[in-house]
Amino acid sequence: MKVISWNLLHGQSIEAAGAPQTWISACATLGAEVLGLQEVDENQPRSGGAKQVEEIAQALGTTHWAYARTVIGTPGEKWRHPAEGEGVLHAEFSEPSYGIGLISMIPVSRWSRLELGRSWIGLPLPVASNKGARFIYVKDEPRVALIAELVNGYTVAVTHLSFVPFVNYFQLRKLQRTLKKLPGRKLIIGDLNLGWNIPGRFTKWNSLLSKNTYPSWKPAIQFDYILAAQPESTTPLIHPAVGVSDHASIGVEIH
Repeated sequence: MKVISWNLLHGQSIEAAGAPQTWISACATLGAEVLGLQEVDENQPRSGGAKQVEEIAQALGTTHWAYARTVIGTPGEKWRHPAEGEGVLHAEFSEPSYGIGLISMIPVSRWSRLELGRSWIGLPLPVASNKGARFIYVKDEPRVALIAELVNGYTVAVTHLSFVPFVNYFQLRKLQRTLKKLPGRKLIIGDLNLGWNIPGRFTKWNSLLSKNTYPSWKPAIQFDYILAAQPESTTPLIHPAVGVSDHASIGVEIH
């Protein structure tokens, strides 16, 4: 099973990160059987009004996908929390939104969503551009996990944790405790915003691949992980730079 996680940065082209591709073709070349995506858009003008998770799933030829809205509006500009019913999976929705998604070539028997909260303080963060990065003050957003129970006996959660230290660690621990109650072999994939292999060193979960993922044009730190609750036999998946996003993808084949 080929499992890949990628913070898509809503498909933004980054020339410094390689020859630019479209976000659909970039995802299609990964060869994933389970693809976790973060920072994806729905009905946003900046991404051409696309429903990115749905359109990628269509390009990959699967109906097993879900999109979890984390904010209604545009991050970094004007946004609000999803109201009751607005964060549900696969619901028709016309307002711009932003969130995380999971696409699977393996049938999914059950989907669920876990609210992880957010930090009430923000931080100055580097924002990618074709000329490198600049720092702006960013408020934290609501964080969630999207969980898929696969028919092959794996339960996979994709998430994008807070960038605020300690808050992200406690969000990770909440997700791990929740997954313990679910069936199958457990995986967590996503942008955890935790460097220095903190998820592997300070929890009992196994980090399946050590790989610097940020920034994509000159990776210097690992923020993106594939974690397993149990030992797994794996082979790293290596992908060339594709000129999309400020994060590199991370992937393994689980035998």
